[in-house]
Amino acid sequence: MSGPQGAVPVDQAPVELAPADGGGDRLRGFAYWLAILMGSLGILLTIDQTFNLHLTGGPIIDTSFYYMMLGLFLSLGFLAYPAHRGARRGIPWYDWVLFAACVGATAYLAWHGGRIVAEGWDLAAPPEAVAVAGILCALALEALRRAGGLVLFGLCAVFAAYPMFADVMPGFLWGPGSDLAQTLSAHAMGVESIIGVPLRTVASLLVGFLIFGSALVVTGGGAFFMTLAEALLGRTRGGPAKVSVLASGFFGSLSGSVISNVVTTGQLTIPTMKRVGYPPHYAGAVEACASTGGALMPPVMGAVAFVMAEFLNIPYGEVIIAATVPALLYYGALLLQADHYAARNGLKGQAGEEIPPLLPVLKQGWHFLFSLALLTYLLLVMKREALAPYIATAVLLGTTLVFGRKRFGLAGVRDLLIDSTRNIVNIVAILAGVGFIVGSLSYTGVGGAFSRELLQFAGGNIYLLLVLGALTSFILGMGMTATACYIFLAVTLAPALIEGGLNPVASHLFILYWGLISFITPPVALAAIAAASIAKADPWRTGIWSMRLGLINLVVPFLFVLNPTLILVGEPLHILHDVATAVFAVWLLAAAQEGWLAGIGRIGVASRVLLGVAAFGMLTPGLTTDLIGAGLLAVVWMGNRMLARPAAPAG
Repeated sequence: MSGPQGAVPVDQAPVELAPADGGGDRLRGFAYWLAILMGSLGILLTIDQTFNLHLTGGPIIDTSFYYMMLGLFLSLGFLAYPAHRGARRGIPWYDWVLFAACVGATAYLAWHGGRIVAEGWDLAAPPEAVAVAGILCALALEALRRAGGLVLFGLCAVFAAYPMFADVMPGFLWGPGSDLAQTLSAHAMGVESIIGVPLRTVASLLVGFLIFGSALVVTGGGAFFMTLAEALLGRTRGGPAKVSVLASGFFGSLSGSVISNVVTTGQLTIPTMKRVGYPPHYAGAVEACASTGGALMPPVMGAVAFVMAEFLNIPYGEVIIAATVPALLYYGALLLQADHYAARNGLKGQAGEEIPPLLPVLKQGWHFLFSLALLTYLLLVMKREALAPYIATAVLLGTTLVFGRKRFGLAGVRDLLIDSTRNIVNIVAILAGVGFIVGSLSYTGVGGAFSRELLQFAGGNIYLLLVLGALTSFILGMGMTATACYIFLAVTLAPALIEGGLNPVASHLFILYWGLISFITPPVALAAIAAASIAKADPWRTGIWSMRLGLINLVVPFLFVLNPTLILVGEPLHILHDVATAVFAVWLLAAAQEGWLAGIGRIGVASRVLLGVAAFGMLTPGLTTDLIGAGLLAVVWMGNRMLARPAAPAG
């Protein structure tokens, strides 16, 4: 991270396009411009549908619109993502064939969108439509394999075929059977599968937010927020770790992709942490935890929050409000632990000459903050979920042209279009495939049966139900993207929690939190492994420390699902009390984990154990547990002060 002397202004930093995909080098020449053209058409089509502009001469029925989005973006997945590692450069002939097949299949279905709905083709379709449906299903799975990996592909492939053998499955896994033609028709032309909730959410809401995120990147907003975090916290003890927490939280909120967040921000933050004295494994753990929490951090929360709002049938703003306090507790714990570790080990911040002054940074980048504030206002106050990102993007581009130091000409427009297109292609390729899970569970009724089975097994014990739900979420989250994991659990597990009497929003946030824990917890710990490779640290040790730093993430979901005041549901005084005690408990937990207590300094094992018990007492609802926690803190404080006091001289 460069200092102010001779540094490039924050909004003139080089544009870093979304990493991708592994196939970024393939989009060159004709493929590059084709991607820009098709991406532009897809964005224009989405804007037309959102604002009811009728640029095509009249309204487009939703079914046809979704197929058109698949044709424009899913097809590009075969050009952007290689079929295997050896095909990363250049696009072989068979990928062009798959591209053309995807465009042709979706064009056919879009043309017949009205007949699909009116004549019920998802139940009984003409033979040629069944053939096209089979082609689309195969292409959706292949695109998912390329974009989402083998684990997610294998899971979705099993669920795609599940209706054909559901009638021979035992117990709650049983469902009505379907033949091949019926299964293909239901997946490709039904409203629960490929063009189900996940894709509908992308088309109706998420595209606008992906464009806003890309606009921030190409206008220099990413560099600004990184520099702002550095100016705010870089000088403090352990400053680079705190910069990592803030920057990764911001980027993660926009992208929702844990691994790409680690790879993007970690390249800057991890070396700086190591330079001021953080061990490689600790630096990697901080970055892994901070990046994982991005999917939990408002105002964007990646794609998950939008899908959650769709499942719950509530405004997107309500999800943001509910997620705010738990996310702040998580990131507050990370900041405190980084600070206490630095204090205990005598680590300093960055040198003053490396830190840019705060006021010049704000002067150069205030328009980025204004655009983000405007977005939040439109979401929470005006309730304009669909329109908000487009308005915020227009304001961001306009203020950049007038006040920004970075020139935003035709090259900037090109960068914006290709970056937005890559991001949309990625999410469409994954969520179209994930739709197979939702569709199969819906068509067979297994999703509801699983929830009923879980409720019966728990026997009405809500605590056992939550433990079972947490373990299920953790296991299923291994190797899956955050959004894919959430969608699966929202269909299978969330109904059981809600039927058990828990708050619906809290239940959905609970499964999201526990689904993400696998990213920082061995044996999988994908975020920790990615961070360890950058830090040149042992992956297993990095994973252990990631789990330790993210301990609050294991506790908070149980708290807000049992006590919804932490998601701001309840009486104002109760909310204020519970949030305040939770903040206090997070401070105690950080002190216990790192062995450092403000005003005391280093503390021993016994004190750390007592502070840990005090923290859990404060986190548990109830006046008695709060008093026990406060009493234990007093014991630790006074005990350590007395031990530190020099003995009185004899005589």
